[in-house]
Amino acid sequence: MALAGANPWLVLAVLVLWLGSLWLAVPEPEIAAPKVDAAEASRDAVRETIEALGGPVLLLDQARIVMANGAARAALGSHIVGQDARIALRHPDAMRLLDMEDGASVSIPGFTGGRSLWQLVRRRIDADRWLIELTDRTSESDVGRAHTDFVANASHELRTPLAAIIGYVETLEDGGPAVDAAASKRFLGIIEREAKRMLSLVEDLMTLSHVEAEKHDRPSEDIDLGRLAARVVGEVSSLRGKERVELGDCLADVRIAGDAGQLEQLLRNLIDNALKYGAPDQPVRVGLHDAERGRVVLSIVDKGPGIAAEHLPHLTRRFYRTDPGRSRASGGTGLGLAIVKHIVERHGGQLDIASEVGEGTSVSVTLPRRTDEPE
Repeated sequence: MALAGANPWLVLAVLVLWLGSLWLAVPEPEIAAPKVDAAEASRDAVRETIEALGGPVLLLDQARIVMANGAARAALGSHIVGQDARIALRHPDAMRLLDMEDGASVSIPGFTGGRSLWQLVRRRIDADRWLIELTDRTSESDVGRAHTDFVANASHELRTPLAAIIGYVETLEDGGPAVDAAASKRFLGIIEREAKRMLSLVEDLMTLSHVEAEKHDRPSEDIDLGRLAARVVGEVSSLRGKERVELGDCLADVRIAGDAGQLEQLLRNLIDNALKYGAPDQPVRVGLHDAERGRVVLSIVDKGPGIAAEHLPHLTRRFYRTDPGRSRASGGTGLGLAIVKHIVERHGGQLDIASEVGEGTSVSVTLPRRTDEPE
């Protein structure tokens, strides 16, 4: 079992059981009472050994479950001890495992309900006794499903503008009476727009990948958050069509441990969202306020149509859009808030989005102040 890569604790449990069975099999000249004590001591040793195992383990005598450690009882219920395994485990694949050879395993979707996924492995101890090791693979399955969904969504998002580009290029190549100078100019404009959309999507995918790769590395650069916010607001408001970005109440000399590039990206993403989805004739206000327990709150507020309550829990999901048509028309990739969420998590902060239909949206990023003096 050790050579096959089995859990070391499981190997130890099997060894204890095997040694116990050898001990009990040796003829004992003493009176019967010590034999009973020895048998009970052996069972106690086995029970203590499997109880110490981190993962769920069942001990079967033929087809009956005679022991289950705490993890197994928590997963399947305490009532399984003493039951026939075919009744306790219920699932057809689990019943099939009882007739398979030593070391056999099965993966069972929905074994404990919902979208759970468990792997069961059968280990022989002797002619009558078996161990069944249960491993919860649900988290691994969820991660794999998330990666699959992400690749599918990214492929779809890239395919749409690429198909448009190819279509218009082929039309221009074919020419014909319908493709005059005005039509050519319009087609080239569409090609340029779709190409820029693809470029934005690729850049956001690369940014998201980079931020996720660093999410466990806390940044340590000394940042004056108020000065950074003022600079970004000044740069954005100086651009044509974005003059309505305003700096509201903003604390001075707010020092945090951060990554200047990522915090600037966070601000630009949130301001860009507010400009796209807020009312075009209302200002977008950026503020920096004090909070309790040594924290500060960076806020971006717009006055616009707002967001319905059912959308709020999903806004930071990749490619999630409340209005797909409007988002794509405005050049959105559906990754902006996902990037913001990961940046906030890396900085040990908290992201809150509040919105009321017809009133507007407020995004708040709570960050811890720097606790030590910069060198």
